[in-house]
Amino acid sequence: MESSSITGAILVGGSNAGMAGTLKALLPLGGETLIERQIKTMREICKEIIVVTNTPKPFFEVLDPSVRIITDYFPGCGPLGGMHAALYLARNPSVWITACDMPFVSAEAARRLSDSRTEFCHAVIPLVHNRPLPLHGIYDKRCAEAAAELLSAGKKELEAFLGHIRWLGIPADSWAEEEAVGDFAFTIHGQEDYERAKKLLENRMSTGGGLR
Repeated sequence: MESSSITGAILVGGSNAGMAGTLKALLPLGGETLIERQIKTMREICKEIIVVTNTPKPFFEVLDPSVRIITDYFPGCGPLGGMHAALYLARNPSVWITACDMPFVSAEAARRLSDSRTEFCHAVIPLVHNRPLPLHGIYDKRCAEAAAELLSAGKKELEAFLGHIRWLGIPADSWAEEEAVGDFAFTIHGQEDYERAKKLLENRMSTGGGLR
């Protein structure tokens, strides 16, 4: 899919957005912040980048002015609230949505998902260990309507959202072994994961590879 037709969206928010007093998105990793690393990767296939956060102030001095910073229409509703805002305000028909605590998001993985889209599905989502990974999926921006319906009814679970749209799951366990993709599903839940992420990046760089 051409970059002119896809928006990249990073969800930053919720009570789990910080770690040891620092927003996860602003943690240093490989000489840049985590979110800067994500944006650089997403720009490989995305012409537009959106950051969804209800605490925008810390990002004004970090992010390029071309990055759109938006807030939730449905605050306090977790990832689905952020997904709705991104889908509703995206300027492109397809939206690659990820979370701020995923340091190794992969443009190649997103490209493969996008290439698997059919006219019959609203989203294409990677399957990791036979489970969907909604926060590295490609969504039709019209999914905003389904998200709004659920949020208006007080339902904010991602499982409910997936049950409300037609989506295609793509087995992706083997992708992590490919240098062109890497461990795109890796998520920083706490300090131990953060230290592991730094080590993974250090090891890959020292061997001349590139952890995407």
